[in-house]
Amino acid sequence: MSITPDQYLSPEESAEIDAALLSSSEKFLTRLTISSQRLLQSIAQDYQIEISQLTHTQIIQWFENDSKVKREQGDNAGTLQW
Repeated sequence: MSITPDQYLSPEESAEIDAALLSSSEKFLTRLTISSQRLLQSIAQDYQIEISQLTHTQIIQWFENDSKVKREQGDNAGTLQW
């Protein structure tokens, strides 16, 4: 499985989800869940804690910081790439 730092779902995982016996909405939720887990891992690493120790406040702060980096350094900066 090959995942780049700005990618939270590998092509292989996406193909497995597509092949799963799930409805379209269930496939979307599966993709979202896997991506969210990876993002939470990244946020926890930035705070140097375990995912289970993350608080909603830390997650909000992380998004605010990532957004600030984009505003100051341009859309290609920051962790999240939309």
